Amino acid sequence: MNTNFLLNPPVAFGLFLLIVFLAYRFFQKRAPKGPDDTGKYLPYSSGQNLPPVEVQLSYQEFFRLGLLFGLIHVSALVLSLLPLQVESRRIGIFYLAGISVSAFVLVRDRMIKNRK
Repeated sequence: MNTNFLLNPPVAFGLFLLIVFLAYRFFQKRAPKGPDDTGKYLPYSSGQNLPPVEVQLSYQEFFRLGLLFGLIHVSALVLSLLPLQVESRRIGIFYLAGISVSAFVLVRDRMIKNRK
């Protein structure tokens, strides 16, 4: 049997998955069965019953934060790849000013909401 075949990542993953599945089934049959509790599937809240709260979910802040994250990282990548010549420094400073304005616009609404 060729042992290099077993070291191939997809084959090794499949074998490991098979071993874990067989162990899971083996121990599942031998594990003691406990009583089904009503609070088994409830979230743990330090023994307190939490009152139901109506929450209005909005992804607007998440998308704004994600866009800001992407903007900052792409700008860092672009600025780090610029050559160290005088002409490219001017382009970099202009690019950095544009990114600063874009980041300010993304954060501005949040700053205005916090003041109110």
